Amino acid sequence: MKLIEHIEVASVEESHFSVIWLHGFGADGHDFEAIIPELKIPTGLNIRFIFPHAPFRNPVPDSDEKIRAWYSISSDSERTDKEIRESSHEVKLLIEAEEQKGIKTENIILAGFSQGGVIALHTGLRHRKRIGGILALSTYLNDFDKTQAEMSDENLAIPIMQAHGRYDQVIPIVRGATSRENLIRLGLDVRWFDYQMAHEVCREEINDITTFFIDVFQK
Repeated sequence: MKLIEHIEVASVEESHFSVIWLHGFGADGHDFEAIIPELKIPTGLNIRFIFPHAPFRNPVPDSDEKIRAWYSISSDSERTDKEIRESSHEVKLLIEAEEQKGIKTENIILAGFSQGGVIALHTGLRHRKRIGGILALSTYLNDFDKTQAEMSDENLAIPIMQAHGRYDQVIPIVRGATSRENLIRLGLDVRWFDYQMAHEVCREEINDITTFFIDVFQK
């Protein structure tokens, strides 16, 4: 099974929990690597972090520049849907690889920032085995109708932490708030947080992420 390029970071050789964390547009897997020591995970909660690199794409119309992106910035909804599904498939392979290492799917959290959050939500809500939860940062739910039609029963009512900056000009907070309402309509346990920030991550948010991880994994 060939996996997408990724970085793995674990505090101990034998981990009991995994977080698959997807970066945003134009970044790479190193983008959130430095957040691990900031999380202050308690001793004994042995988490393996997987940070995949999105493939290089030509995502912006009329540009030759290659950028790491989970899907293209395009008015072509069919192309966007196809690329979201391709990226989601890569994440599913990472989940399967963690299972092969002995990690139960309910001990896996899918996390993502911006574009990465779109893929985390798309994948987690459709996965045919129950996962631990989803961390959706500065992001949105893509295509409510298709999600409702394709959502798996196994992941009804899973916990989702949704966090957004009040001054986000890339993905306005109203888009995140609309996604929150749609996720609640789908029967998810949504925990909403907003912060005095733009399209970024802040210290207060990192503290709340830590609490979310502890809550999900120690349940």
